[in-house]
Amino acid sequence: MALGTNFKPQIATLLDQNGERIIGDLNHNIRKPPKDHSIIRHCSSNVWLAKSVFDGHGGIDAASFTKINILKLIVEDSHFPSNIKKAIKSAFVKVDHAFADTTSLDSSSGTTAIVALILERDLIVANVGDSRAVMGKRGKAIELSKDHKPNSTSERLRIEKLGGVIYDGYLNGQLSVARALGDWHIKGYKGNSMCPLSSEPELEEVVLTEEDEFLIMGCDGLWDVMSSQYAVTMVRKELMKHNDPMECARALVSEALQRNACDNLTVLVICFSMDPPPKIEIISRLHKRRSISAEAIDVLKGLINATS
Repeated sequence: MALGTNFKPQIATLLDQNGERIIGDLNHNIRKPPKDHSIIRHCSSNVWLAKSVFDGHGGIDAASFTKINILKLIVEDSHFPSNIKKAIKSAFVKVDHAFADTTSLDSSSGTTAIVALILERDLIVANVGDSRAVMGKRGKAIELSKDHKPNSTSERLRIEKLGGVIYDGYLNGQLSVARALGDWHIKGYKGNSMCPLSSEPELEEVVLTEEDEFLIMGCDGLWDVMSSQYAVTMVRKELMKHNDPMECARALVSEALQRNACDNLTVLVICFSMDPPPKIEIISRLHKRRSISAEAIDVLKGLINATS
């Protein structure tokens, strides 16, 4: 797949259980920076797509503030675009600190954040919290983020090293995530390096190939009731039927509800091609018939006669 000429991602609607559009839409599908988008005009034309999911808690302020500011902080960072990963990490810290400085918003609210950037052939996913990005690669689920749950081994070790505790899966008995933006009633003050609640994102980068078909982004409400592989298998089957990522997102939400999902449901499906996924051909290996030489038969007969 030549992304420079054929890449036309399709964006699905993001729905919660009430059917609302609640995703943080960073910018529209772009082939060149649109004239009516001042932020993107500062980027090079290599920026193809930026999408995100924010799952707020303790109110909407942190999620809304991050949605509005995160992309601007990424592209205006001094390291962009020469060192995109560093720019993304810097932007997460800046947006978190900026939110702490606001006086008109509730800085005790918090949010998870997962952001996907596609620049030329590179897909970069940055994640804080327990939302998840999963890529479909010829029917195989490739997880591009880690769920930052307090009970996960790496997060538990980090939390305990900083003096934090985990009660019944909750960080300091308060949060079900180990990383989040906002929640300044827990973090205390800017620059508090000993706070077990981190706002530092983990990044994953992949180079897209023809085998990479689509990306699913969703909050924990989806992943609490289905595996990454199940979601990829389901989306692939749906795309082969109607090639409509919006319908795929709706199907995932519907399936999650049938599985008694008890949390918000936010789903985004991004297709890396305008064409539906191809059928996967399973090539069976032909078993070769193997014969025993006459000499080997004589040897076996000799061994049998010797033991009889």
